[in-house]
Amino acid sequence: MRAVAVVSSMAVLSAAEERLAGFRAGWYGCLGRWADTLFELTDAVLCAAGPVCSLPRLSLEPVMRRGHGSGYAALAGGEVDAAALADLVADCRPAGWPAVFAVDATTWPRVAAGTSPGRGLYYHPSRHTGGKPVVAGWCYQKVAQLSFGRDSWTWPADVRRIAPGQDAAGATVAQVREAAARLGGHGEVPVFVFDAGPAYDPAWLAWELAGERVQVLVRLRRNRVFYRDPPPRTPHTSGAPARHGAAFDLKDAITWGTPDARLDTSDPVYGSVTVRAWAQLHPRLRRHGRWQRYDRAPIVRGWVIQVQVTSLPKGSGRAPGTLWLWWSGPPGAAPDPDLCWRSYVHRFDIEHAIRFEKTTLGWTTPALRTPQQADRWTAIILAASAQLVLARPLAADHRLPWERPLPPGQLTPGRVRRDFPRIRPALPPVANPRKPSRAGPGRPKGRPGHRAKRYPVIKKTALTTIQC
Repeated sequence: MRAVAVVSSMAVLSAAEERLAGFRAGWYGCLGRWADTLFELTDAVLCAAGPVCSLPRLSLEPVMRRGHGSGYAALAGGEVDAAALADLVADCRPAGWPAVFAVDATTWPRVAAGTSPGRGLYYHPSRHTGGKPVVAGWCYQKVAQLSFGRDSWTWPADVRRIAPGQDAAGATVAQVREAAARLGGHGEVPVFVFDAGPAYDPAWLAWELAGERVQVLVRLRRNRVFYRDPPPRTPHTSGAPARHGAAFDLKDAITWGTPDARLDTSDPVYGSVTVRAWAQLHPRLRRHGRWQRYDRAPIVRGWVIQVQVTSLPKGSGRAPGTLWLWWSGPPGAAPDPDLCWRSYVHRFDIEHAIRFEKTTLGWTTPALRTPQQADRWTAIILAASAQLVLARPLAADHRLPWERPLPPGQLTPGRVRRDFPRIRPALPPVANPRKPSRAGPGRPKGRPGHRAKRYPVIKKTALTTIQC
């Protein structure tokens, strides 16, 4: 029996190595000019000892066989096929994970970078400008698949930059539509989870994605009011037909009525969980903002879901409260209450993933000038994050003396990255070795340097939907 278990374990490791090696070969195929340098930059991010602190220091890693100037040159003149990379991560996503995807935006601060174009003012949770929680920089929106495990592992499905001149809600709809198309038209209907925010208006997302094979789950603020359909119109009634029926006020339990679906379950972390859902509710929209182009604001129906728990994870420092969610999906479909509440509570995994990519992998560390360079570096971080997920079955626990040991199946992304320098030599080589060359001539004598062009921060009035 022991020999059978050893052979089975070796087979699993061999399959995991093949998946990781196949992804690395596919990642190299997504690169054009400066492909070898961009690929070795990815390995340097994975094999660096400690957090990535600067781009030139990555050239000191043994896996980075190019000079420190090659990294900046590759980011300035290299090529990354974003569509091919998105198809690659869609084909290599982990098997067995639920088709639940979290969507969240984050800011790359570039406050003092006056020579960097395309900067806008975006929300930042810990930095302020003029007394407001905004910062000048670039905005990136990420889509990550969730695992539902007791950990912070996510699969990077897509990431793209939203320019200051773009409508954030329109860019979100396009990103969700493309991500769903890559999954194919078979299997379970994917769920896309959003937090509350101007760019994630539930009515707009439901209206724009009504014809797509997707489920939309958005957190609602507690002061929202929805409406039921009006009662049937009686004969000989004068006046315009009513569009809104009885109100459904999230703050007033008297207006709720009997739920159309209910779930009572228990969870080791959240204790007793009660989920109630009401169907055929709609917000009252007015012809402002995104609805201004319509002759009459439409009626957008969906489900309103209430989640109540008796406990929260340790260390949260908050008392259990009531969570309200909006659900919309394909015509005739109904939400799964158990899937909905678990999808949202695991949405916070994408925030842990973004923090790991920023603080450890160095997503926002390099002082890059143009947003195109930032896009290439972002693609490197996405490829590095995917390789950590694929390397998880191969990693051993190389813990520090003050850390607790973890079983192989419970290693964190940081510990898997710590063991990646041991995993990498066993994989087939991909990048070509460095070609010997002499140093360039540099700037000709007598030619002074030119002052780089300055770009102002783009200030854009947010396009919001006025609701009541």
